[in-house]
Amino acid sequence: MKKSVRLYINGLVQGVFFRIFVKENAERYNVKGFIRNLEDKRIEVFLEGNVDDVNKMIELCKKGPRHSQIKDVKIKQERFQSFRTFKILHI
Repeated sequence: MKKSVRLYINGLVQGVFFRIFVKENAERYNVKGFIRNLEDKRIEVFLEGNVDDVNKMIELCKKGPRHSQIKDVKIKQERFQSFRTFKILHI
């Protein structure tokens, strides 16, 4: 079964390789989508793939890489969009 979610992450997430951490793990779990910094200092992550893999990615995003300090993660269910890769986007 497939699952798609959008995460909005608050905390110390910039300057700690958060985007690369998420991309590497998404590729490891075969999860597609994107990650990008938002102007308000939050990170937006769109994840889609098998339910178990997306759930693993959500848990990783809640912890983040070493030196990150995640304060809040908002999760929104999304419609499956059939992404082919996982990309780091730049605004």
